[in-house]
Amino acid sequence: MAWENLGASGPSGSVREDSTTLQNDSLSWSLENRAEELDSCALGDHGCEHSCVSSEDSFVCRCFEGYILREDGKTCRRKDVCQAVDHGCEHICVNSDDSYICKCLEGFRLTEDGKRCRRKDVCKSTHHGCEHICVNRGSSYICKCSEGFILAEDGRRCKRCTEGPIDLVFVIDGSKSLGEENFEIVKQFVTGIIDSLAISPKTARVGLLQYSTQVRTEFTLRNFGSAKDMKKAVAHMKYMGKGSMTGLALRHMFERSFTQVEGARPLSARVPRVAIVFTDGRAQDDVSEWASKAKANGITMYAVGVGKAIEEELQEIASEPTDKHLFYAEDFSTMGEINEKLKKGICEALEDSDGSQDSPAGELPKKVHQPTESEPVTINIQDLLSCSNFAVQHRYLFEENNLSRSTQKLFHSTKSSGSPLEEKPDQCKCENLIMFQNLANEEVRKLTQRYILFYYASVWMQRILSELHEYHMWLLNTFHHRVFNFLQLGEENAFMENKVL
Repeated sequence: MAWENLGASGPSGSVREDSTTLQNDSLSWSLENRAEELDSCALGDHGCEHSCVSSEDSFVCRCFEGYILREDGKTCRRKDVCQAVDHGCEHICVNSDDSYICKCLEGFRLTEDGKRCRRKDVCKSTHHGCEHICVNRGSSYICKCSEGFILAEDGRRCKRCTEGPIDLVFVIDGSKSLGEENFEIVKQFVTGIIDSLAISPKTARVGLLQYSTQVRTEFTLRNFGSAKDMKKAVAHMKYMGKGSMTGLALRHMFERSFTQVEGARPLSARVPRVAIVFTDGRAQDDVSEWASKAKANGITMYAVGVGKAIEEELQEIASEPTDKHLFYAEDFSTMGEINEKLKKGICEALEDSDGSQDSPAGELPKKVHQPTESEPVTINIQDLLSCSNFAVQHRYLFEENNLSRSTQKLFHSTKSSGSPLEEKPDQCKCENLIMFQNLANEEVRKLTQRYILFYYASVWMQRILSELHEYHMWLLNTFHHRVFNFLQLGEENAFMENKVL
């Protein structure tokens, strides 16, 4: 029994265990060999982005057409992004990994949008022709001038600012507070400004108003074509020496001085309009209304105050910014400094208003308000009298049909055969006709107001006379009544006395 047990668990059992181990090792070896024989890509853990290709006992990753393998050997990127997408680069598109960047050709630089290109320095890369300064402006350039010069009409050459066209009107205080001695200093001040300008009908035109209680036109923009004659007129200017109606002077300047009748050039000529207002004290009327109208209609206003001039009034007169258009001196000893600053200011005004320098050539200045019937415009009486047929035909002004007929007579002449001659502009232009009509309408309005006042005055007088008449009648009635009572009482007393007797 023991032997049987030994046989069962002894040598024969050991043989069985060894056989099982050999079978397991053989199976494992067989599986490993089969795994090596299988496609490595089929196992699914290769990590290739596009495709996996088996290679002997390993694999490689490949990319689709139009792509290339990255450094990691597994992921792919496009071969040429610039060709595959709408990049929008103006000059050059450069691939950068799976994206792109835009670059510019030599002499250009990339703009802020990262796609378009512009020249690094247009002024250096082209023959600009600017006489003084060339300034890059995007893909183009503009010419500018040094201080004291303005751009000429060709947009390239420069000329001194005082050679530029300008319509300048002085508005000079001739009030009593100024004094004759200081008035002479003001005349020298005006002469200094005139000397700095190139006076001629094509360049600088200058007019001058003196104001006191009233306004007096010393000379208009059209009166003088040379500095010599103009300075002579300034030297002979008489001191008015009364009140200080600055507002009235500003109104005169706005309504008359800058009209074509008095020599101002039309707005289409783009000639700067400048007024220099000189005052030495407080105005006796309002200045803000007419100063505002002048500034709103394109007139550059310079305010020059001396001594007791009021700062608030000067600020109301001066254009913005006031630090460039307002000048003040405590006394007349510093007038020379103001003169130099004012010359520089006029130069800057000419530079700013130069249409060819910075603004589009087709842009026109703001349209000037034309005074209505409540703001009448008058004309030079010499211009009016120069129309031989105008004064005779003025009666037609108030009839529309006859107005057009009289206008035609002013502008056209007819041959004896009846055919019209070539049109010749009469020196008494249509503007004069309209302006005279406005003046006539204003006079009619004034007469109407006077008539209305006279009418109400007459009604009031009639009412007073009526009341006086009633009061007079009441007095008469009272008097008669009392006399009657007195007489009646006297008769009664006399009757009683007779009766007693």
